[in-house]
Amino acid sequence: MKLPEINMTPVTGRPYPETTMFGVIAESAKRTPNAPALDFMGKITTYSEFVKKIELVAGAFTNHGIKEGDRVTICMPNTPQGVICLYALNRIGAIANMVHPLSSKKNITFYLDYSESKMILTLDQFYEKVKSAVGESKTNADIIVARIQDELPLIKSIAYKYLKNKENLRFPTDKKKDLLWTSFIKTGEGAKLPEIKFDKNKGAAILYSGGTSGTPKGIMLSDYNFNALGVQISEIAGCRLDYGCKFLSVMPIFHGFGLGIGIHTVLQNSAMCILIPQFTKETYAKAVIKNKPNFIAGVPTLYEALLKVNLFEGKDLSFLIGVFSGGDSLSPELKKRADTFFREHNAGVQIREGYGLTECVTASCVTPVDKAKEGSIGLPLRDMEYKVVEPSTFNELPSGEMGELIISGPTLMLGYIDAPEENAKTLRTDENGKTWMFSGDMGYIDEEGFVYFKQRIKRLIVTSGYNVYPTHIENILDKHEAVDYSCVIGVKDSYKMQRVRAYIVLKEGFDASEETKKNILEYCKEYLDVFERPKEIIFKDELPKTLVGKVAYHSLEEEAEKEATAQ
Repeated sequence: MKLPEINMTPVTGRPYPETTMFGVIAESAKRTPNAPALDFMGKITTYSEFVKKIELVAGAFTNHGIKEGDRVTICMPNTPQGVICLYALNRIGAIANMVHPLSSKKNITFYLDYSESKMILTLDQFYEKVKSAVGESKTNADIIVARIQDELPLIKSIAYKYLKNKENLRFPTDKKKDLLWTSFIKTGEGAKLPEIKFDKNKGAAILYSGGTSGTPKGIMLSDYNFNALGVQISEIAGCRLDYGCKFLSVMPIFHGFGLGIGIHTVLQNSAMCILIPQFTKETYAKAVIKNKPNFIAGVPTLYEALLKVNLFEGKDLSFLIGVFSGGDSLSPELKKRADTFFREHNAGVQIREGYGLTECVTASCVTPVDKAKEGSIGLPLRDMEYKVVEPSTFNELPSGEMGELIISGPTLMLGYIDAPEENAKTLRTDENGKTWMFSGDMGYIDEEGFVYFKQRIKRLIVTSGYNVYPTHIENILDKHEAVDYSCVIGVKDSYKMQRVRAYIVLKEGFDASEETKKNILEYCKEYLDVFERPKEIIFKDELPKTLVGKVAYHSLEEEAEKEATAQ
């Protein structure tokens, strides 16, 4: 399909759409019905086809009793079924509960109960784990089982089915309760859909973060939050984000970056999402070379990986207009290497770093297209206000002075679900009636308004763009029969930026052996998600303590830093 030439002049000053997330997609379909909305492994879905599928699935949910305000879990990688399901739920006023498909069984049970989900969509390869999680849940949720091959081009579908997916063809095993996606959507034919209702203060999607305490919290985000972000990002994209633009959507839909920018912003503006369900540096590099996207976005780990792939030798990347990094701090050294790489491949772009939190969907501050300052995370997006204050107060600090970053603007979350204490700590109203989010991050703002992030107030590990809370992992480890007590830290990693290391003091009678270590790591698989699990376990006779008897994790961090420097 030949796409129109891209207009390099962005559109600015548009109002934020006061409609639902589905509403802006429907507008895209009216504006550009034959434009490609999704490209999944070479199978193109146009906007008119996309909206028809959304409404069919919305009808299926309606006929299965899902109504306005109900919650349904989407436990999927980046596939058409996951994206269609998101907008179908939005079409009927239901709320999408977005969950990582590699979550542990225990965590999936937690997410189902926490959100009170009535149904869950997952991929066939995760069915057994999800079925077991539902069995331990209070929700008794029905499971919808999607298959990759159902959304592939015909030849690829046949090959995938017989070469890769023979084992999963038996799912779902509970045919009285659970449904194949292909069977489920047929039940939507002829359904009467409710009227589309917009309410600025109504929830549209739940994403997860640790909140200020490190305990997993569901963040309720509104239609208005996502739609405002879609306008803000389009203004700083570096071109007119519209029909003709292609975005390589590798960041996952259960992540604010992936859902807010890689999916919704793109579709809101009639551009095309090239969906990548699974990341490896080779498959991602091949997707860049083959699809020639205008925009790529990811965590620093992604760019570190791309620089190590030999597939780009002699390749022309002049099709790139925007290259964005977020989810973790981008080191000046990695930025320099990446910018050099793009120049050497004819791409007139620099990596543009963004900063944000799931509590405001994703990025709220981005490096401008024409200027970068070393160490800066850029300038706030339109209508996003940043201040630097004395931590936990409204006492504003002067330019250049370090303090806590607080943020206000149209993408600010509605709040954490059922967590009044967390909301009171994080969302506060000033004397003028304006609500601010206290980020828990330290930084400063220079005289030109550029924002600098320096460190986190709360104890946190960021690995491959995911927030990992050491206290949560320690609580899990300390319940193991062999563990007396533990301390978890993040150590520098050239690929992941940080990896999880656990220091463990064993109970009397247990040996500091490889067998004990293996046993603990196997135990972690049941309770921790993939990115939370320790990559290293170090046994110690004792751990350093503070004067009040707490484990001095800072001492262990300093020890690890010295080790890394010495190597």
